[in-house]
Amino acid sequence: MFRLLSLIPGSATWRRKRLRATMRGYTALRAASRLGVIGDVKNDLTEAPIPACTGKFSAAVFGAAAGSAERALRQYLLIQLGGVNLNRALLMAAAAPRKSICYPMPGDWRRIVRRHGFQVSEWRCAIYWSAYVFVMWSYGATRTLRILLEGLRSGGSRTLDGSRYAYFLDLSSGNLPSRCGEQSSHDVVSWYAQWPGRNPEISSVRHGVVGMPRIEVSGLDVSPQKKPLPPLAGAQEITAYLRWSLAAIVRSASDALRGHWWHAVMLSHAAVAAQARHVPAEALAKMYLFNNSGWIYRPLWTYEAERRGCDIVMYFYSTNCEPFKRADGYPPMYYGYRSMNWPRYLVWDDYQADFVSRATDGAARLDVVGPIWFQGKSTDVDAASGLSVAVFDVTPTRSSWYRILALESEFYVPDTVNTFLEQIQDAVSRQRGRMLWKHKRNIGRTAHPWYRSCAERLGNAENVVLVDPTVSAMKVIEAATVTISLPFTSTALLARHMGKPSAYYDPTGTVQAGDRAAHGIPVLSGPTDLGTWLHHCLHSNEATGG
Repeated sequence: MFRLLSLIPGSATWRRKRLRATMRGYTALRAASRLGVIGDVKNDLTEAPIPACTGKFSAAVFGAAAGSAERALRQYLLIQLGGVNLNRALLMAAAAPRKSICYPMPGDWRRIVRRHGFQVSEWRCAIYWSAYVFVMWSYGATRTLRILLEGLRSGGSRTLDGSRYAYFLDLSSGNLPSRCGEQSSHDVVSWYAQWPGRNPEISSVRHGVVGMPRIEVSGLDVSPQKKPLPPLAGAQEITAYLRWSLAAIVRSASDALRGHWWHAVMLSHAAVAAQARHVPAEALAKMYLFNNSGWIYRPLWTYEAERRGCDIVMYFYSTNCEPFKRADGYPPMYYGYRSMNWPRYLVWDDYQADFVSRATDGAARLDVVGPIWFQGKSTDVDAASGLSVAVFDVTPTRSSWYRILALESEFYVPDTVNTFLEQIQDAVSRQRGRMLWKHKRNIGRTAHPWYRSCAERLGNAENVVLVDPTVSAMKVIEAATVTISLPFTSTALLARHMGKPSAYYDPTGTVQAGDRAAHGIPVLSGPTDLGTWLHHCLHSNEATGG
C-alpha cells in the first residue's frame, strides 16, 4: 500500500523521487559537458515558428493580433510550458539513457526536443497535450463568462471624465510610493512621476495592487485599479461581446476536435482582447507599462489597445539580461528574448539598447532613459568618514533549485558568492574601511545554507554593516565612497550614474573584462586587482577632499 501511495503525483515520496532524478540528470549532463543543451532546446523553441498553425489563425478570434498570432502563441507556450517544468522534464530524461520525456508539448516541439538527442514518449506526450488543450479551452470558456458577469455587475452606464491615465502591470506594494519622513521612495511609480519623457496628457497613474491607499506623487494621482481593462458596461457592449464569445467558444472547440488546437489554447487571452475591443477607447489607459520580469509574452489585448491609440511599453528595471561571454565568443541569448515584439522599450543605456536591438533584429522602438527605479525604501544609511564600500551580491539558492534552472554557467553558487564577500571584507578591512552589504532580496530558506552561514559570520564582523534588503540601493550608494557589485548586477550602473566609482568583482577569474554585458564597468579579477583598485579609489577620494 505504501508503495502505491508513493506513486501518487504530489505525494512527498513522489516529489523526492522526481527531485533525485532531476539532480541525477543535471550531474549526467555536466559530466558529459552538455549543460548547454537545455538552453539550446529552449532557444530553438523560442525562434522556430510552429508550422502546424502558421497562416491558419482566425481574425474573428484573434482580432488585431491576427497578424502576429503565431508569435504570440509561441510566446505564450514558452511562459506556460517552456519554463522550469520543461527543464525538470529534460533533466529527468537525461538521468538515464533510455528514459523518455513525458510532457505536454505540441508535435512541432516534440520534434525539436528529439532533434537535440532526447528520447520522447510520443503517445504519452500527445495524451498530455490533448488534456492541456482541453483544460485551456475550458478555462477560456469560463473566462468569457466571468468577463460577461463582471460587465453585468458593473451597472448599465459608464462615466468618462476625459482624463488620461497610465497603468502599471505586475507590481507589488514594494513597487509603490512610500514616504520616510519627507523623502519619497525610489520605486517605479516615483521614477515615472519625475521622468522628463512622460506624456504630459497623463494626469494619473493606476496599478493592480488592491487595498493600497490613493496618494499623490509629484502632481500625479496614484490609485489602485484591480485589472488593466475596465469592465464592459451597458447593453450594447455586453451584447456585442456575448455574440463574439459564443462564436469563439464554438469555433475553438470545433477546431480543436479536428487537430487545430491553437484557438482553444489562446481562447482565454482572446477573450480579454475582445473585451479591450468592445469597451470605449477613452476608457483605456493612455499608456500601459510592463516590466521585464515578464519579457516574453505580450498579451493579445495589447494589440487591440495599441490599435486604439494606447502606448504599450516594456521597461527594463534591470540590466543583468545576458549570459557571460565565453572563450569562443558570445553565447546565444537566454530563451525568450528573441521572440519579443513589444512596440516600445525603455532601457538604461546604449549597451542595453544594443541588446534589445539584437534581440528584435533592429525592429524595436527604443528610448534610452537612464536607470529606472523599481523598488526600495528611502531609509537613510548613516555616512561615515573614511572608506565606505557599498557591496551588492546575488543570493545563491539551494542546489535543488539552482540545478532546475539548468544554466550552462555555474557562477551564482555559494563558492563564488561567499568568496566574493569574504575577499571584499578582507580587502576593505586592510584599507580600514567599512563594508555596507545589501542583500539582493530576502528569500528565506530558499537561500543556500552555506551562504546563510557565511552571511551570519560576516554579519558579526566589526567592519560590516548589514543593510535591510528593502532599503533603496541608491541610499546605500549615497552613503558609500565606492561600489562593488557581483557581475553583472545593475547596481554597478546605478553607482556610475550617481557619480561614484564602481566596479564588478569576479573572484573566480572567469569573467572577461571586455564582456559587453558589463556595460563599460571595469571588471576586477582576484584579490590583487581588488586591493589595488580600492587603494587607488581611497587615495583619489582623499586627494579631492571627498
